[in-house]
Amino acid sequence: MSVEITEAEAANELMRLAKQIAKHNRLYHAEDTPEVSDAEYDALVRRNAELEATFPHLIRADSPSALVGYEVAASPLGTVAHEVRMMSLDNAFTDGEVAEFVARVRRFLALGDDAEVVMTAEDKIDGLSCSLRYENAKLVRAATRGDGQVGEDVTANVAHIADIPQELKGEGLFDIPAVFEIRGEVYMAKADFLALNAAQEIRSDKLFANPRNAAAGSLRQKDATVTAARPLRFLAHGWGAASDVPAASQYEMMQKIARWGVPVSPLLVRCPTTADLIAHYRNIGQQRPDLPYDIDGVVYKVDRLDWQERLGFVAKAPRWGMAHKFPAERAETTLEAIDIQVGSTGKLTPVGRLKPVLVGGVTVTNVTLHNRDEIGRLGLRVGDRIVLQRAGDVIPQVVENLTREEPRDPYHFPDHCPECASEAVAEEGEVDVRCTAGLICPAQRVERLKHFVGRPALDIEGLGEKTIVEFYQLGWLNSPADIFRLRKRRADIVGREGWKDKSVDNLLAAIEAKRSPDAARLLFGLGIRHIGAVTARDLMKRFITLPALRAVAERANEAAPTSLDTNGSQQEAVAELLSIDGVGPVVVEALADFFHEPHNVEVWQDLLSEVSPPDYIVETKTSAVAGKIVVFTGKLETMSRDEAKAQAEALGARAAGSVSAKTGLVVAGPGAGSKLKQAAALGIEVIDEAAWAEIVKNAG
Repeated sequence: MSVEITEAEAANELMRLAKQIAKHNRLYHAEDTPEVSDAEYDALVRRNAELEATFPHLIRADSPSALVGYEVAASPLGTVAHEVRMMSLDNAFTDGEVAEFVARVRRFLALGDDAEVVMTAEDKIDGLSCSLRYENAKLVRAATRGDGQVGEDVTANVAHIADIPQELKGEGLFDIPAVFEIRGEVYMAKADFLALNAAQEIRSDKLFANPRNAAAGSLRQKDATVTAARPLRFLAHGWGAASDVPAASQYEMMQKIARWGVPVSPLLVRCPTTADLIAHYRNIGQQRPDLPYDIDGVVYKVDRLDWQERLGFVAKAPRWGMAHKFPAERAETTLEAIDIQVGSTGKLTPVGRLKPVLVGGVTVTNVTLHNRDEIGRLGLRVGDRIVLQRAGDVIPQVVENLTREEPRDPYHFPDHCPECASEAVAEEGEVDVRCTAGLICPAQRVERLKHFVGRPALDIEGLGEKTIVEFYQLGWLNSPADIFRLRKRRADIVGREGWKDKSVDNLLAAIEAKRSPDAARLLFGLGIRHIGAVTARDLMKRFITLPALRAVAERANEAAPTSLDTNGSQQEAVAELLSIDGVGPVVVEALADFFHEPHNVEVWQDLLSEVSPPDYIVETKTSAVAGKIVVFTGKLETMSRDEAKAQAEALGARAAGSVSAKTGLVVAGPGAGSKLKQAAALGIEVIDEAAWAEIVKNAG
């Protein structure tokens, strides 16, 4: 996160974002009456993604990151269930994000840095997604994307779009598969849009906001004759369900679709390098004003279809595709003040207070300045004229200081906490300055207590932020354990403003109900740095009990995170922690440091004197290796380690980095060394990569 916020604040903002994005999805996809620009919408989505990345335990069931389009309820057009889900694409906004996308593909496929990764690149039309199902070359059904799983039936309407043939033109008897769904965008050309709006104005009818809305409103007409009167077009960009895919690459398949009589983008090219992708993006960007239709970016896809299949999907988007969006506007304003916020982990975050300015359709009054180094890099001082950019970034950022050369005293970043006056320092290798007081600091103490009782942690109903602050100020709450001693203060609470016998009893009952909390939630609730909800669950899956975790963390103390050549016990403890998927040296160090601090141990022991979490229950899926610990060793020739681990997790197994008596299976490739010998000594089953592939295949 750019500006550190509390768990409760994040949860509330995620709730608001889910409602906002759902509203804008409905207005955009279902009603064709958007209230915000694409840049504003992208900003909301990016903000949601940023919060979910920082607080994965807060991801909601209605999270926009898992939803595509808008749910089709009762449509007068009727509904169609997509045989293959219509996905969306993740977005990139910088060249660096594009380079990282290509790098992720390389890593997942275990490709060398010099291996060619050919991508296709084409303009991203701002239209309405539509799927055309052909059976025996004849169009039998057309549907909008809807929520990706169910769309509206627009078969009668697309019959009036000249670009969409009622029958495909094959090159031979078996050229066209028996079933093939062509997917693309229904759009309206800019000139046609202007003419339509001019005609609407003459008739005193409603004007359309932009070509995309005009196309969507025209296609989704109950009366197909209205659609027939509108100049709609279609460009294909892919396919869905297919009885066969008669090509080996994305580019070749798109050329086949074009030969069958369905238009594809004239700007579709193959790009063998990342530099070629960026160059084509720049080229399309230059052509953008003169193109006959609206576009909002460029789409990149891995060209090889066998690689696409291996890469698969995450959430609502494929790993093999990315939309590189065009940037939004910049704006100038004045930096009127720099405030320091103290977060729940003690981080001092500078926040710039701005003269209000409109950027990308949003009025901006605050901007994160990130940290001390960023202020120094930009030479920022109060009174400077600055340039802001929102682009795809949710939180606006300062990109330039226009007055840095003006003579003025530099800004001095505080070396003491503004909340408690304790020393504030940056740890070695870190740029963030943090208050060293821990729970002594009021900002941290209150925020950590809020975090502890929040929904992702112990989820104590009735003990909200206001009550936490009130009881803290009264001196009743200073540590998590104090929450479970509030029953002794029942008489003091009753009679306070807003508190009556029933409400107090309800609160105390809610607290008592958490005397046997989930161990992972309790661990997460302690607010140990770098231990999020997911990491807490991963740790508890391995150690089952909190005392077992503490024992290993304490043994790892002197070894964490880099001194792996110390005594055997410490080395084993660190290795055991590092073998847990998602646990790296930073997490090991955080755990070790937590239990090394006597005050933290006192808080831990005090809390466990009040609560008794049961052993953690590990749920596994049904498969041949479900519940087993799998170790991959040696060189993997058909997949990367990341892909292998993903396969193991998908089968309900757990991938580990070292062999122990608990290991259930070892997958050994060429060059396997000590781990293979250790497995043999322990009598653990060893298979090769081909046998592992069979396990994966059979489990499918």
